[in-house]
Amino acid sequence: MKARLIAAIVCIFSWGVAAKGDAKQLLETISTPQAPAAPVRAITRGPKFHWFGYYDKLQFDPTGRYVLGMEVDFEGRSPRADDVIAVGRVDLKDGDKWVELGRTRAWCWQQGCMLQWRPGSPNEVMWNDREDGRFICRILNVATGKTRTLPRPIYHVSPDGRFALGADFARINHCRPGYGYAGVDDPDRDVLRPKDSGIYLLDLETGDSRTLLTIARIADIPYADPAPQDKHWFNHIQWSPDGKRFIFLHRWSNPARKGFQTRMFTASADGGDVRLVTDKPGVSHFEWRDAEHITIHRTNYYLYRDDGTGREELMWEAPNGHQSYLPDKQWLVTDTYPKGKDRLQCLYLYHLPTRRAMPLGRFAQPKEYSGEWRCDLHPRLSPDARRACIDSVHGGDGRQMYLVDIGGALDAADQAGTEAGR
Repeated sequence: MKARLIAAIVCIFSWGVAAKGDAKQLLETISTPQAPAAPVRAITRGPKFHWFGYYDKLQFDPTGRYVLGMEVDFEGRSPRADDVIAVGRVDLKDGDKWVELGRTRAWCWQQGCMLQWRPGSPNEVMWNDREDGRFICRILNVATGKTRTLPRPIYHVSPDGRFALGADFARINHCRPGYGYAGVDDPDRDVLRPKDSGIYLLDLETGDSRTLLTIARIADIPYADPAPQDKHWFNHIQWSPDGKRFIFLHRWSNPARKGFQTRMFTASADGGDVRLVTDKPGVSHFEWRDAEHITIHRTNYYLYRDDGTGREELMWEAPNGHQSYLPDKQWLVTDTYPKGKDRLQCLYLYHLPTRRAMPLGRFAQPKEYSGEWRCDLHPRLSPDARRACIDSVHGGDGRQMYLVDIGGALDAADQAGTEAGR
């Protein structure tokens, strides 16, 4: 027992110090072959491919027993309108048995079909689909087998599970391939700032919806030197933890320039009180820390207050990743994109009070997985935050889902901290 404790203490105090100006050391720490790693096991297998997608949705049911995922029989190309994939769940207490729950014709590689457990419900599963030339949402009760169909697709569901925010997936599909859906034409494809496309609120009980913000409204808010022919869209919407506000990215691009530009805004739940969070370059992934603060990767990890001032606090320097807070708000779990000649994606925990990183694993991604059909780790936490599920191709049988045991690493950290304080 004493030997194990000493080993744990050595492990914890060998973390990479990730204070300001130390991004290189952090990256070296989490990518070194000698770095401690958490146990990892595959919970899906070939010949078909499985993944979940984004990191800000409930993949685990409230008990932590069932894990949602999608199943497809091809990789390496964009989805077409006639591609139908399966949605299902893995039973972690029954040999990781895969059970199909339904099918969908509305999906993408990066965010799937917005598959998720409905917040606050032990039995309802939600995903987007396509029917009669329009995108819709299915809600399945896995206990009764009954399915309801809502007239519009979802993007992010409120913490209480009553409402969802939605976006224009047809427009996103051609503005940012990999995030929208094929199969429905965008009537505003040639309109730069449409007045009838934007973010809407969908009542998940009644199916009623109403537009909250249009692209034209947000695009008309003054900003630094936009080209007159830019094409605008919304992407990456997320409710605040208290359900009173939401965050979204306003993006625009011009064929004459490479890439796109981004501004981040928040708004109240009714679409009012719009606040600019930041328009600085490099805005990417984000996560609400609480109802008033947002952690954003913008060249590094920064903390912003949702007050419209634009002030930022550097949290730590690190490559872009997909971050989620553990319930105690002392830890985050995040990842990196492929790095180095071996194209390693690194998964790690970050301890905010000590500004230290704990490596959890390294996962190689071959170069053919790039661009629209890359396979990001996108770590998603179990309800007790003792496990994380990731999508990865490192096992050699295409994209599959893997369960990472992070509980032992957290226990070792707590134990080592207790010993150090004696």
